[in-house]
Amino acid sequence: MYLDKANQFSDSQALTATALSTNVLDLGVSNPLGVGEPMAVVFNVEVAADQTTGDEDYTFAVEAASTAAIDTTRQELGRLIFESGTPTAPALDADLLVPGFIFALPLPVVPTSVAGRYLGVRYTLAGTTPTITVSAHLVPIKNVPVGAIYAKGYVIS
Repeated sequence: MYLDKANQFSDSQALTATALSTNVLDLGVSNPLGVGEPMAVVFNVEVAADQTTGDEDYTFAVEAASTAAIDTTRQELGRLIFESGTPTAPALDADLLVPGFIFALPLPVVPTSVAGRYLGVRYTLAGTTPTITVSAHLVPIKNVPVGAIYAKGYVIS
């Protein structure tokens, strides 16, 4: 998968508490999101999510706002929740958040005049000892990687 540095939200961002992505994308004054080609935000887990006490939860949300601070004007465009222990619907199991796990949030087609000019990712971490390291990029949905991820340690003979 080819990645554009200008469309990068997070590059190996180590998280221990709720935070906004390191980078916020400026869509411009009149550039609607996803017009012409559907878009998605792809997340790549680099360091596994901590689940030591079993109460850690991880939420990944894509937000748009009229300011680069992604503040009170923000609107959520998509969200995925991962819960430790026994997840409740619609949450996914935090056991999935291991190195190499890739997931995507498809984005709706939204005019910037409605959603906002700036796009960012909000990572919401909850529980006793939540930690995770991720990267996130905006890509055309056709470039979202599909396929299986296999454990290291295989032998080719």
